[in-house]
Amino acid sequence: MSGNPIAQGSVDSTLGVNLQVKAHGENVAHYWIALGTKYSEVVKLNKVIWEKSPEELIRRTENYWKLWVNKEHFNFHGIPQRLVTFFKRSLLIIRTQIDNNGAIIAANDSDITQAGKDTYSYMWPRDGALVSYALIKAGYNDITKRFFQFCAEAVSQKGYLLHKYNPDGSFASSWHPWLKDNKKSLPIQEDEIALVLWSLWSHYDVFRDIEFIKPLYRSLILNAADFMVGFRDEETGLPLNSYDLWEERYGVHTFTTAAVIAGLRAAGNFACAFGERDCGNKYYDVAGKMKDALIAYFFNKDAGRFARMGTRTSTGYDLNMTVDASLFGLAAFDVFSPETPMMASTMSAIKEHLWVKTPVGGIARYMNDRYQRVGSDAEHVPGNPWFLCTMWLAEYEIMRAKNVAELNNALPILEWVVDRSLASGVLAEQVDPYTNTPLSVSPLTWSHATFVTALMKYLEKREKLSTCNTCGNSLFYVHRNTQKPCGI
Repeated sequence: MSGNPIAQGSVDSTLGVNLQVKAHGENVAHYWIALGTKYSEVVKLNKVIWEKSPEELIRRTENYWKLWVNKEHFNFHGIPQRLVTFFKRSLLIIRTQIDNNGAIIAANDSDITQAGKDTYSYMWPRDGALVSYALIKAGYNDITKRFFQFCAEAVSQKGYLLHKYNPDGSFASSWHPWLKDNKKSLPIQEDEIALVLWSLWSHYDVFRDIEFIKPLYRSLILNAADFMVGFRDEETGLPLNSYDLWEERYGVHTFTTAAVIAGLRAAGNFACAFGERDCGNKYYDVAGKMKDALIAYFFNKDAGRFARMGTRTSTGYDLNMTVDASLFGLAAFDVFSPETPMMASTMSAIKEHLWVKTPVGGIARYMNDRYQRVGSDAEHVPGNPWFLCTMWLAEYEIMRAKNVAELNNALPILEWVVDRSLASGVLAEQVDPYTNTPLSVSPLTWSHATFVTALMKYLEKREKLSTCNTCGNSLFYVHRNTQKPCGI
């Protein structure tokens, strides 16, 4: 900046570009930074750009990602185009948050750095498992394989995953202590290892890649399943204490228990597939007893719904009956069908108590949620609306739909999400209940994955509900000759 050809000590620089721009016209300048571990790498990168030209590299990159996001053919007939566009943009945004070595990052955003002195640029196994589930449903095999390999390398010898990890696989910062009441305590959220197995079974069920699963069978699947079998209360059969998915409470949680049941069932599926039926039946048996215990201890007959968590007492559990959106996990992980009265009454309470009663709308995490809370009107605003909690409601509407008319009840919820995204298509974690302003990190990878999952489940359910009796195709299948849906 001082104009000297060299400098010593504090080195400053600036860059200027001269462009001729006509009135009401435009011109373009390209600027790039070449990064490498050695000078020769930087020189090589810079040479490639000069030889190929920035315009050509940008064009090739654009074509590649268009090909990537359109690699699968989905029957979007009748779906509002803005939802289809947002679905594809969500897939692209999700991909930007995935390290090539497998780590699925929660959010690359610095919004919380000033307050929390940290970022969201970590791999939470729960987030990664649920994002992988969305990508699996959308047909993406390779990037999800790398995530499961990441987890197989990170899992402890005892079969659990820790709170979160750096993208290189090392342990990340955590606010969960290793001591609780002066006693050793695992600083884990047990749902994280359980959901990795649940999502991994979905991967195998879709892609049937036995060569990929084989090396993970004992090191990850059986290792994690045996941990979950052992990490139980001997008397009740429910999981031992761990931290909840919101990372705030320590105890036995309904969401976690549902995830563990799903994880054990997945392990049972794998064991039976590998011919170890006795091992598989053991996992099925533990999962079944855990489901029975969940009903016996966590379903409150007076309230007519499930508790969100319980604290162990000498005779059972002291229940926390706060209405919590995470109770949807009971249906999401197939512990209960959506029509089961216990499930229906629980979801009814979520819709009644957690819908934000302002023009913004949406579902809050739980009653009186104080995290980044806006305002103090708890009667109308139980908490800020979260995208993923709101889309859980859409998923539930999809699951319980008996016909296409009922199924379409989910579309306004998905429209709600698109309406509250940033102009770039990015979804935050939550929004201001009065102004729609995005709050916390953006993009939250989990938010986009939940949208992808919801729309994929909508398409799958529509296929089931609308099969033509004449040709066997969906009534929404577009015939190549007529370019019209079947039945029209």
